Amino acid sequence: MSLAITAGLLIAGAVYLFLRREMLRVILGFVLLGHGVNLILMAAGGASRRAEPLGTGLDPTRVADPLPQAFVLTAIVIAFAITIYLLVLAVAGNQDDDTLEPTGPTGHDGHDGNDDGRLPPDAGPADPSVLDSPAMADGGRG
Repeated sequence: MSLAITAGLLIAGAVYLFLRREMLRVILGFVLLGHGVNLILMAAGGASRRAEPLGTGLDPTRVADPLPQAFVLTAIVIAFAITIYLLVLAVAGNQDDDTLEPTGPTGHDGHDGNDDGRLPPDAGPADPSVLDSPAMADGGRG
């Protein structure tokens, strides 16, 4: 019973982290999901009713099933490789990461959320000579 509760908590934590938008939290969620699935695979092998994989007497009723253990070992290797790949993507794509939650009314990058590239109405120009340009004659609408 405790194995099922632990696996459920790990998978619930993974789903919670997947719902966050930051890349690092998604990676940590993937790691938790991998651990939870590994526990489920081990529980499928009958962890409570079996002995060690290679017992002393090799009695088939007492020896643990090696197939779930092989699945878990394969899943550990695959999860490790995918985690490394996701970490490399997180580091390499850090400059383009727009998945952070906005920190204020204008967002984390100072824009008001409009996709037209204009600044919010209360933001002044960075260079006063911009006001004299022909593009600003019609209110900056191009």
